[in-house]
Amino acid sequence: MKRSHKKSLTSYNNWGYAFVAPFVIVFLIFSVYPVLRTLYLSFTDLKVMGDAHFIGLENYKRVVTDKFFWIALWNTVRIWVVNIVLQLGLAFLLMMIFSDVKYKMAGLPVFRVVYYLPNLIAATSVAFLFMTLLDWRFGTFNQLLSALYRAFGAHYNPVDWLGTSNTAGYTIAVIQAWMWFGNSFIMLMAAVQGISKDYFEAAALDGAGRWTIFGRITLPLIKPIMMYVAITSLIGGLQMFDLPFLMINRASPSYASVQTVMMYLYKFGFTAGTIQTGYAAAIAYALFIIILVVSVIQIKLFNRGED
Repeated sequence: MKRSHKKSLTSYNNWGYAFVAPFVIVFLIFSVYPVLRTLYLSFTDLKVMGDAHFIGLENYKRVVTDKFFWIALWNTVRIWVVNIVLQLGLAFLLMMIFSDVKYKMAGLPVFRVVYYLPNLIAATSVAFLFMTLLDWRFGTFNQLLSALYRAFGAHYNPVDWLGTSNTAGYTIAVIQAWMWFGNSFIMLMAAVQGISKDYFEAAALDGAGRWTIFGRITLPLIKPIMMYVAITSLIGGLQMFDLPFLMINRASPSYASVQTVMMYLYKFGFTAGTIQTGYAAAIAYALFIIILVVSVIQIKLFNRGED
């Protein structure tokens, strides 16, 4: 009787595999297989179609010696650094204001929605919006600056924010920061709200100032979320593609200064006339290795000093 009951339970539990199978199959086909296929192609000389011949590490050697790849990586890092400083700086400032026990700011749910809204707008819409606002001849931004200069009796020369190498990268970085600071703010605030209020109240009763409370209580307790935000921001930043690609025309003088690694990969992976699938796959894995190494360094830095 027990054996029959055990057999029926095993048969019943096996239905779980049937429910999980569709997800596993889709995951293997659309996630695992492309990753492994790309890894294989990175060791071949495949161009567009036809046979792929194994060439070992030749594509990776080419990546290491390709100066345009390193220029693209520098462009990516330069834009990302400006973006992350503004993004996390603003998110931290807002977090400090809204978590301060002395200020007791009201209306946090409303502000959360307002700050997060830019993150919900499609990148194509953001690109079109700012291309219109920053147009050097008729853009609203230049017109406002011109009116401000005239109010003080000065003359303003319109700036081609997206068409000049000196300003295009920083302009895109500011737009990226505007899009993503709300996401960072929400995660940091969620971490702060997960801290027991008893810590803050006890510190305030002991006469601790807001900077002491922030440095000795808030920061140490939200460290795991800070690490998560830093690593995800790094991954997203080094994979930057949409805004530079959509906002800067290839014929623009500023294109070379904002061409990111993903744009360089796109050139060899999908642009007619320059398609070299094997080399594009090698670029993808080279970027993966760079992200992995920097992420490990970040984790080590965040965990430094802990037991």
